[in-house]
Amino acid sequence: MTVATELRPAADAVDLSVELPRRATDLAELLRANASRADAERRVPEENIEALAAAGLFKLSVPARFGGHQADFSTFLKVTSTLGRECGSTAWVATLINVCGWLSGLYPDQAQREVFGADPDARICGVIAPNATTTAVDGGLVVTGKWGFASGCLHSQWAMLGVPVVDENGTQIDQGLALIPMSELTLEDTWYVAGMRGTGSNTLIADEVFVPAHRIISVTQAIEGVYPTEHKDEELYRAAFVPVLSLVLVGPQLGLAQGALEVVKGSLAKGRGISYTFYDKSTDSGSTQINMAQAASLIDTAALHCFRAAADIDAATTSTEYLDFGTRARVRMDVGVVATRAREAMDLLLTVQGAGSFAEFNPLQLKWRDLETGSRHAVVNPAIAAEAYGRALLDVAEQVTPLI
Repeated sequence: MTVATELRPAADAVDLSVELPRRATDLAELLRANASRADAERRVPEENIEALAAAGLFKLSVPARFGGHQADFSTFLKVTSTLGRECGSTAWVATLINVCGWLSGLYPDQAQREVFGADPDARICGVIAPNATTTAVDGGLVVTGKWGFASGCLHSQWAMLGVPVVDENGTQIDQGLALIPMSELTLEDTWYVAGMRGTGSNTLIADEVFVPAHRIISVTQAIEGVYPTEHKDEELYRAAFVPVLSLVLVGPQLGLAQGALEVVKGSLAKGRGISYTFYDKSTDSGSTQINMAQAASLIDTAALHCFRAAADIDAATTSTEYLDFGTRARVRMDVGVVATRAREAMDLLLTVQGAGSFAEFNPLQLKWRDLETGSRHAVVNPAIAAEAYGRALLDVAEQVTPLI
């Protein structure tokens, strides 16, 4: 099998919003062929990783100063949803590594150079939850902790890990995100799940690891748009923190639903009938026609919410004013809508395909398992998102989450 990974010049004349999704489309055959293997082996095959790297698809949000594309989030989501059509796990790993590439651009220049100066192709995974204990020492923190669900950790050289920031008395004064080389961490094999199995989202462990202060950013300040990067002219790194971190998660989910629609259309095109009915061709059935139309419309709805949110995030980066609270809350709602509509569409497609959808050889069951798992990420939670957005709409001061 040949894989088209030809890199076209990433010069200013190239429209990245077209070029980067094209590169993702070129990998479709490879990802489709390896999707079951990723699921069985509980990790993205190295062949996929190498192809993504060769196509420059781990550098979507890396600063251009280090050879990255510094692409906007509409382009980011076009790429990851395209990857998700064929392999949810590959798309998820690409998403998490790429959003950590964006996070790297928020750090002080010294930290950025430590990551990309020696290795322009460095990849970063991350877990924001502060699952650690820390001790303040001269010049930084000593960190001990365990972080589960570290998607992309099997393919990364660095990790961004949530930590409590404490003073010399041990009192927590902030929440931080610490940038640590993978060589200073150990990995525990804990990712045994029903879906998104190929993401290899295992547990990272730190034991008395020193992290210098310049490699720790404040999460609480970041939520309000206060980033320590000295490169204030780089618009991409003005994007709103929580809206970015939440929205990118639904790119693979949208792609999984889109891919499922194509699988079912392909199956119906073969002309099979509906068992225990007089329909020799399922496509002649009104119920099939209606279910397919509704599934396609739900997927379109998900896409509209996804890319509206991305457009709002991108548009706000051209201003020195941080994205307003109401829009940030609405983006979280949009994220929940994408996940919900994608799951609803998948349910209709499973109904059209019938019990055969759950045969192990049927690609639809893998897409279903991946979507059901990925869409349950805590930051995606549609009910919490709706509650947060409702409070923002009604000017209720007390919120249910700081992540807006």
